Amino acid sequence: MSKDNLEDSWAMGQSGQEEEERDTVTLTLDDNTELECLILTTLEVEDKQYIALLPLDDETEDEEGTVYLYRMNVKGEDDIELINIEDDEEYEKASEAFDEYLDSLEFDETFSED
Repeated sequence: MSKDNLEDSWAMGQSGQEEEERDTVTLTLDDNTELECLILTTLEVEDKQYIALLPLDDETEDEEGTVYLYRMNVKGEDDIELINIEDDEEYEKASEAFDEYLDSLEFDETFSED
């Protein structure tokens, strides 16, 4: 799925939200550069919270679209800690949950076109 399709699918899943109202987060990378990302969704897998982020920077764009998955720790109303997923098994579970989310968007899109 391309980056544009991911954004379109995400937008369709956000009924009633204007494009300007999309939630974003700014990541500070290892080299101290900042990268603005669209929050595609949050997921819960085995009592852990995850977040899927789509970079909005043209330099990170590729044919398929890059999506970052992080474990998420909510510390307060506006304080969220993003944690790299180090364990392959944990990453696989989060990735499968994200794939299921995308499948549900495509399913919903199919029926909304009628």
